[in-house]
Amino acid sequence: MDADSTRLQADLRGIIEGDVLCEDVHRQIYASDASIYQLKPAGIVRPRTIHDIASCVQYAREHHLSIHPRGAGSGLAGESLGRGIVLDMSRYLRRWYRLDDRLIRVQAGVVLAQLNRELGTHGRLYGPDPQARSVTTMGGVLSLDASGSHWLRYGSARDTVQSIKVVTATGEIAEFSSHHRESGGVAGRLAKEVSGIASRHAEQLGKLRDGATHNHGGYRLDLAVADDQVNLAKLLVGAEGTLGIIAEATVSTEPLPTHRGVSLLFFHRLEHAARGALLAASRGAVACDLMDRRLLEIARETDARFEQLIPRDAEAMLLVEFQDDQLTSLRARLRDLNESLCRTEKLAFGSRMTVERRERDFFWLIVRRVIPRLYRLRGDTRPLPIIEDIAIEPEKLPDLMVELQNILKEHQITATMFAHAGHGHLHIRPFLDLADPGSPQVLRELAESIFEKVLEFGGTISGEHGAGLSRSWFLPRQYGSLWPAMIAVKRAFDPAGLLNPGKVVGLPSQGPDENLRSVTAAIHVGPESIAEDDEENDPVSEPIVARLPVLQSWADEPIEMATRNCNGCGRCKTLAPSERMCPVYRVMPIEEASPRAKANLLRGVLAGELSVDALATDEVKQITDLCFGCHQCRIECPASVDIPKIVNELRGQYVATNGLSVADYMLTRIESIAPLASRVATVSNWVLKSPRWRWVLERTMGLARGRRIAPYAKLSFMRWAAKKRLTRPLQKGGPKVAYFVDYFANWHDPELGQALVEVLRHNRVGVYVPPNQYSSMMPRIAAGDLKGAMHAATHNIRILAEAVRQGYQIVTTEPTAALCLIHEYPNLIDSEDARLVAENTYDSCRYLWDMHLRNELSLDFRPVAASVAYHQPCHVRAIDSGKPAQQLMDLIPGLRVQSMEKGCSGMAGLYGMKRENFRNSVRIGWNLISGMRKADIQAASTECSACKNQIEHGSNRTTLHPIKVLAYAYGRLPALTALS
Repeated sequence: MDADSTRLQADLRGIIEGDVLCEDVHRQIYASDASIYQLKPAGIVRPRTIHDIASCVQYAREHHLSIHPRGAGSGLAGESLGRGIVLDMSRYLRRWYRLDDRLIRVQAGVVLAQLNRELGTHGRLYGPDPQARSVTTMGGVLSLDASGSHWLRYGSARDTVQSIKVVTATGEIAEFSSHHRESGGVAGRLAKEVSGIASRHAEQLGKLRDGATHNHGGYRLDLAVADDQVNLAKLLVGAEGTLGIIAEATVSTEPLPTHRGVSLLFFHRLEHAARGALLAASRGAVACDLMDRRLLEIARETDARFEQLIPRDAEAMLLVEFQDDQLTSLRARLRDLNESLCRTEKLAFGSRMTVERRERDFFWLIVRRVIPRLYRLRGDTRPLPIIEDIAIEPEKLPDLMVELQNILKEHQITATMFAHAGHGHLHIRPFLDLADPGSPQVLRELAESIFEKVLEFGGTISGEHGAGLSRSWFLPRQYGSLWPAMIAVKRAFDPAGLLNPGKVVGLPSQGPDENLRSVTAAIHVGPESIAEDDEENDPVSEPIVARLPVLQSWADEPIEMATRNCNGCGRCKTLAPSERMCPVYRVMPIEEASPRAKANLLRGVLAGELSVDALATDEVKQITDLCFGCHQCRIECPASVDIPKIVNELRGQYVATNGLSVADYMLTRIESIAPLASRVATVSNWVLKSPRWRWVLERTMGLARGRRIAPYAKLSFMRWAAKKRLTRPLQKGGPKVAYFVDYFANWHDPELGQALVEVLRHNRVGVYVPPNQYSSMMPRIAAGDLKGAMHAATHNIRILAEAVRQGYQIVTTEPTAALCLIHEYPNLIDSEDARLVAENTYDSCRYLWDMHLRNELSLDFRPVAASVAYHQPCHVRAIDSGKPAQQLMDLIPGLRVQSMEKGCSGMAGLYGMKRENFRNSVRIGWNLISGMRKADIQAASTECSACKNQIEHGSNRTTLHPIKVLAYAYGRLPALTALS
């Protein structure tokens, strides 16, 4: 941290109750958002109160620094980026309450989707629904005047606002609503100035008022001024934080619709779909979204269910929603629309309709999920959000779409088209390669051509997402003679240009091709061995700025491409209960905890914006410690970015320089003391229960005193297997497996391994337990000791690959071990053997379920009259898209299996064992713990030993591995007390 940053941090921490972050790594994390731009701020403030905001503004004014309000950082136009102080409103300002049946009061950091989940319990909802509503905050919704698919029914945020509590550019706190021009105070002064500006430009404002009602670029004076009344709240909505900083707002809500119905219509031509949207809107549709052929292809590729639903020859699809108080009327309206478009008008060639909630939500998934999954497309060219916010009178949309397709052809550029066609709002994303030196110029020329054509059609270039850095440069041409009024408004509210400069009005106003996010490596990147020998043996023609000797294999996808794949959309910050995305972020909603922060950090190093030496700092370790490797971000990320691999690289770089802490070193080598602990199990288990010894273990190894630890078994599974001659290769033919035991089943729960052997033998599958196998060493990988883990991985791969060549399939009862063999080992070792092992490794339940699908599984289960609650571990979800364990237990007669969908257990191996993580671990797993406590069951069930620990610790429920339940049902395991 340089002297200026140090001084800024010291000054602000003296006047701010909230967080102040000026370290280089934090500035890098906040330098980008969901747009294609990057600007590194001077510092970040996370205010706790509105007084923090005011103090920060006053300080910035005194020191000539700009202020940039930020919510979720999900903006597509760089609206919250800047070189001054970023105000992260999403951390603390997250409260809301009801004023009456219709109005609510919300703070700026309230997440829209979370708000609607809570409002739903009162039969209400907040209507505007932008694409990023799962993460976007109410401050962002208001600052951008967000709308969305349901604009036809609910309008935009401006239509909902009643009043706003704001911090002005002078640091004053004021409540803005509708004010008479002669009112007193700061609101009255501003109302008078705005009224005067409106009077001087009355003719131009009249023309603006008659134009597109969803024009979100610039300041909507036409909607804010009426006679002697000036609605300052409506003026601030859509101003992108350039007129004042929104801290709280009073907004209106709507009743939940009684009935909703959706129709999917398929077209052979794009313009036919656009014309069909006009007809649907005229019949009262509340939503009308259009997708082009390329988006439909992506939908079919990302979900097999969409493959069956969407015809191959469809050039466009229209999703239409109606709402009605009567179900019969709703069905009739949907049928009439389909009849008109398919038979009368002959625009569509096929349709599907539904009023059932589950099917309706599935239809909406096509629209909600496909746009974010554009980022899954691999290769150098990417769909860029730069001209994605066009709005026009709906009647002109079909002709405009034809013209825009012609422009794209002229520039020889492909693009996707998505439209809220019912109200004339069009999103275009051209495919460009920002690593190509010529792309910025192409981007500018394409934007100018399209924007000029939009103006010819009387439209606007900002219909929903704001102008930001993408479009502010073009607004003077759009507004023409009205532009001086915009400048006058900005000067009235912010004469010093303090608030979010460069957006809407004010200098510097950058072009669309400036301050682009770096997508190429500016340093030498390669394996450690190559980096060490490069300087002596491989002379280079150009000086190398820095070197990063990578510790993992990046052969399948270069490290710079892996970080580039993270587009910053912010979906990893979701709090939706239906997802598990980032359990740590859910209890610590700070930017550093988000998965995208890790990608931003490593990309900053590769681009040369952060020193390679920064990877060895404690700040980087603190950030990587906010990930415990659950892999949920990897499987739920719209772009499928492998954040856990990025985190492992960051941790590995830190450990390679600083080494492991004493506690981490001891915890990651606990398997070395297990043989002795098992042989003297009575003494070992007494130590683990002794309060005094647990205090010692906490002080020396960091093991939380409050955490329950499984006792050691007197006879390890490997010793039992050797006695049973399972460690000898099988001589007979038929199906056979090699059992990879891993740590917990070997030293703490050998009965689990024995149960697997019995289940497999019952199904005539031979079992071989390779001797001399090591545990998976996932704790070492998680701690960043990649070199130590690589030694064990090499040893295990050699043994297991040889077993595969001899006809064995690898099976493990520990999901973490399976994840290691399938995912982590190939990341560490780029070899044919590693890939061979990965391709032939199965979790035990998946192996058995696949047998059942082939009609090879014995179904001679005895009835089990019991009820079990099943929790699916995160690492099972990371390697398996189904639920084989639950499906297997469902085969047992009499056994009632309840799916406990309560998110992550929060244990995550050694993470939950550590003293510093104990409280957060319980907080993360609290939904699961409380669900197990309340459930009417005899036992819990899960495959993961860490999840088992958390469940038993928090709920005191006996927790069984599904394999044990199967063995018991087969009669191959002694009575299980919990199920007897």
